[in-house]
Amino acid sequence: MESIGVLMPIPMNSYLETELKKCFNLFKLWTLPNKTRFIKENAESIRAIIENSFSGTGADANTISTFPNLEIVSSFSVGMDKVGLKLCKEKGIRVTNTPDVLTNDVSDLAIGLMLAGLRRLCESNRYVRASKWKKGDYKLTAMVFFHYAYLV
Repeated sequence: MESIGVLMPIPMNSYLETELKKCFNLFKLWTLPNKTRFIKENAESIRAIIENSFSGTGADANTISTFPNLEIVSSFSVGMDKVGLKLCKEKGIRVTNTPDVLTNDVSDLAIGLMLAGLRRLCESNRYVRASKWKKGDYKLTAMVFFHYAYLV
């Protein structure tokens, strides 16, 4: 059976690497001393690219053109701005990404940061850890409801 070459330009996570190695010939580009030579010698065996636009890597038109047998670009990010979508469409290369994977988590974090800022959680944490509470009360902070009431 033919070993399918999968190119991973940067480290992502060890679980992903372990699982990909079970089924494919995984090439971890960041570990190779001579990337140019490697690509020249292995370009035809690469049929998939695992990329992460968020961290600066991508699969732009130049990268896609380098691999004549490329069949899929799998993007582990929401954005597709670093993927040569036009060329992928022309060559019939499938493109995947991860939309809405982090939407709820980002929303939760935004609410948490808002609460932490309004209630000065970091500052009050330092106050308690420095035992300043023994010398006096911590000043009152704002409530979310108070700010919300002025917005409506």
